[in-house]
Amino acid sequence: MRLPLRLLFFIFFLPFAVSAQNLRLGLLIYSGGGDWYANPTSLKNLAAFANAQLGTSFVATEAQIPSASPEIFNYPFLHMTGHGRWDPSPEEAANLRLYLESGGFLHIDDNYGLDPYVRPALKKIFPETSLVELPFSHPIYHQRFNFPNGLPKIHEHDGKAPHGYGLFWKGRMVVFYSYDTDLGDGWEDPEVHKDPPEKRLQALQMGANILQYVFTDGGASRGL
Repeated sequence: MRLPLRLLFFIFFLPFAVSAQNLRLGLLIYSGGGDWYANPTSLKNLAAFANAQLGTSFVATEAQIPSASPEIFNYPFLHMTGHGRWDPSPEEAANLRLYLESGGFLHIDDNYGLDPYVRPALKKIFPETSLVELPFSHPIYHQRFNFPNGLPKIHEHDGKAPHGYGLFWKGRMVVFYSYDTDLGDGWEDPEVHKDPPEKRLQALQMGANILQYVFTDGGASRGL
């Protein structure tokens, strides 16, 4: 049975250690041609790390959810990634907007190539608002793990500094966009990208911070 998202949030926005019990993380399937499936081992590792470090009990396998599906409302947290094009249809944009307005949260992680499409796509969903860069003092960087300089740099690519952006609706951050860091690559199995252990740990710690921010009352209401 599909529960309304507002009811799910009433149930799960309790103290974090007891809130995320037997939930699946959601992986967003989006249209436009981008490889939404780019990091197949990332979310199961993030779930395991959060369970070990935060006392949650996320299910290991994520749910793969099409943007226009009503099933999106069963998952308070959605993650999306990829290297290519994201171009939501009117139906997808309307469904994602309702999901986010109703209390849902979307984490977008640019896997080097998604960035040119993120802002135009978000404008289809929320034409009246735009991404803003978060200050390093934002609570998402200061949950279980402290990142005083904002997002960690996991993959070098062009060597640019990482950036974290938020999209806010009525004072609540509904989208967090991590750019030029590749958190999801850092979450993958160690042999996939052969990241140094300290980089992989930083990626998982930042991922845990995102989850903790989402699954707390503060994450539901805080602004900048």
